[in-house]
Amino acid sequence: MQKYFHRDLEQIHQRLLAVSAIVEQMIDKASRALLERKSELAQEVIDTDEQVNQAEVLIEEECLKILALHQPVATDLRRIATVMKINAELERIGDLACNIAKRARSLQAHPYFPLPDGLPAMFTTARQMVIKALDSFVKSDSELARQVIHMDDQVDEQVRIIIGEMIEMMRQDQGLVEPATHCFSAAGHIERIGDQAENIAEDVIYLIDGDIVRHMHGALPEPESVPHDSDDNR
Repeated sequence: MQKYFHRDLEQIHQRLLAVSAIVEQMIDKASRALLERKSELAQEVIDTDEQVNQAEVLIEEECLKILALHQPVATDLRRIATVMKINAELERIGDLACNIAKRARSLQAHPYFPLPDGLPAMFTTARQMVIKALDSFVKSDSELARQVIHMDDQVDEQVRIIIGEMIEMMRQDQGLVEPATHCFSAAGHIERIGDQAENIAEDVIYLIDGDIVRHMHGALPEPESVPHDSDDNR
């Protein structure tokens, strides 16, 4: 019976990793759609959302089937619970990438609107958080997950600066209110992607260490290293 349990669990893991790859591509395309003003990429992101939605439902159904058939306990139960939570977080990240793509399409009507200088760096940080959070799950690395949680402060600071720039821009030129609002909204969605990555990292810490760290970030020890550059570790 245990053999079938691990077989079914491995299949779910593979499906989850496949979804994570699709979601990472959606973030990358949404970023390029906004920063490079490429409407075709924005449409690709929007068209992909249904694929992620269907995969999310399938993975959840498979997890529930495992719970019913195998009735796992202890670590195995935590793993199934974690997979279900990460699955939901990935679906939400896909939705946020779609929202960014929609804002990118809206900005097509304002080709001369200057995007904030800090927007590319914010995208990079949020995308790194997603990649590292998923890597921490694959590698069962709670230290890497803690790095993701501490990286969230970078995204919060980046969005604070961008929002300040947008507010000042709207004050100086009311004609920029509409495009600035779209940009303001996109920045908020990027921040939320970072938040979802943080949630995944929290789920991984629960899986590995059995610790529930939600709402306790101030009590977390500093990780060994928190990257501040744009290098991809994956």
